Amino acid sequence: MGLLAHFQKWLTENGVPHWASYVVPALAGIIVALLFLFAMIIVFIYLERRGLGRFQIRPGPNRAGPFGILQAFADFIKVLTKEDITPTAADMPVHFLAPVVAFFSAIMILAVIPIQRNAFITNLNIGILYVSAISSLGVIAIFMAGFGSCNKYSLIAAMRGVAQLISYEVPVLLAIAGVLLISGSLAMRDIVSSQNIPFILLQPLGFLIFFAGVASELNRSPFDLMEAESEIITGYHIEYSGMKFALFYLGEYGHMVVASAVMTTLYLSGWKGPVLPAALWFIIKMILVFLVFLWLRATMPRIRVDQLMSLAWKFLLPLGLLNLFITAAEVLWQDNMGWKQFPWPFVFLNLGLAAIFIIIGSKLLFKTGGGRVEV
Repeated sequence: MGLLAHFQKWLTENGVPHWASYVVPALAGIIVALLFLFAMIIVFIYLERRGLGRFQIRPGPNRAGPFGILQAFADFIKVLTKEDITPTAADMPVHFLAPVVAFFSAIMILAVIPIQRNAFITNLNIGILYVSAISSLGVIAIFMAGFGSCNKYSLIAAMRGVAQLISYEVPVLLAIAGVLLISGSLAMRDIVSSQNIPFILLQPLGFLIFFAGVASELNRSPFDLMEAESEIITGYHIEYSGMKFALFYLGEYGHMVVASAVMTTLYLSGWKGPVLPAALWFIIKMILVFLVFLWLRATMPRIRVDQLMSLAWKFLLPLGLLNLFITAAEVLWQDNMGWKQFPWPFVFLNLGLAAIFIIIGSKLLFKTGGGRVEV
């Protein structure tokens, strides 16, 4: 039973009206999710700015507060005071709702993420399908922003962003299917409970496919084409300013928090760990996943749009299908042969394919010729 279910039961036992026993826990869940999301967003922004400073041999933010820890709060105050400009020909409802959809979809996903065994807002028996469905709302938010701005460049950038997200959603779902075959459940808590061994050891290829797909969907390097100086303006949110732009900014980092939490749940055995409290283990693993995203941003050059689409359809999709077939063979072997121990042959096979993924993927992304990298 989750935290909200216990809260609801307590309200009912203490004579609270029936309708309030449902409304109050829902509002409490939203507040808890917001507080956790904002806290992790601040941590991630600080780590990224300071980390990039180290990678680029510069100080990073160090003026607002000791070691720059108040810089995110200073930026928040700054965007609140900026003028909110809306194009006169814009579709007002669509233009206004786009950043709201982009941000609040991250909060909705947090509802099914188990921080520890009984620390979750709700435990849906189709939790991972819920995550996949809500995460696809980002496509709608991008298209709404491009269409509602009444700017042809914004619309073109939005259409390209939609194509990018849809293309990478396919290999991501194939990678998730491999996890579901091993765990035998769609519920997020059951997936963690089934990981006597972290699934990253059983599914290293699936993890790499999932990681690459999520990096593209989150507009992270080397897939951040919407922020490239050589691309069309700054992307689908060119007509947004002030707090509306801040919601897009928060939504991007909010989805980064959610993606790190989902990867921790699916591949890193969630809250499990020795000595430390379960919730602390979960947060540590989330931060480690984010640091890998940071490392890639600081070291890998941006790719072209044709390389981006080729990687999705010509490389990640076939590898996702191959990983799914290998996982199905592993599960069939276990069911028919009664082999419940650590499946070393399949682990070695997956590690070999993961190495091939890294080598061939690097060649596809960064073709060299004449001593230069084509980016």
